[in-house]
Amino acid sequence: MPHPRFDPRDPLDAPAAATLDLHGFSADAAGAALKNFLTTWKARSPGAVVHVITGKGRGSRTAPVLKPMVRRLLKDLKPKTVQDWTLSDDEGGYRVKLASPPF
Repeated sequence: MPHPRFDPRDPLDAPAAATLDLHGFSADAAGAALKNFLTTWKARSPGAVVHVITGKGRGSRTAPVLKPMVRRLLKDLKPKTVQDWTLSDDEGGYRVKLASPPF
């Protein structure tokens, strides 16, 4: 299946303002790092798109741990911190649109 084409009108296709790579983090440490990262970048650049790398979970002993944990956290942080998200093209993370303040 071909990857979607870049469309600058789609806010999740915008270039990422920052990237957080969670490879090697425990679930607890990854959750804390992700919350801090998203909160900091929302304050720094509301409405920006950031990239969160979780990996595909192939290194996990059983089932993937980080990817589903990050997805749950993104749901919990919506709509105050996170406006929207999508799986990255390589499916090893998420592209996250940060919330903007209401006008």
